[in-house]
Amino acid sequence: MILAVVNQIPYAKVATYGQIARLAGLPKHARLVGRVLSHLNADTDIPWYRVINAQAKISVKQLDEHGHNIQQQKLMQEGICFRGDRVDLKRYQWDGRVEI
Repeated sequence: MILAVVNQIPYAKVATYGQIARLAGLPKHARLVGRVLSHLNADTDIPWYRVINAQAKISVKQLDEHGHNIQQQKLMQEGICFRGDRVDLKRYQWDGRVEI
């Protein structure tokens, strides 16, 4: 269920680990969301990079060959802007609705 919810996060939006847990019917299991996402293959189509922590920061510290944070780069490619190391949740947080 966790991956099904993550797969619904729209382009250029983010969700928190806790938000994903609640939407998946697993309130108070934000760490489980992180654990599940950490086991995904690098070539997955699931947009794992759209999930951030409750402080609006990136928790994943994977760097590319140039030393740039992979998650931050993917979010920036979608047009998500950072203020320092934070995403503006008021602007970019997914409201949890599925757009068809």
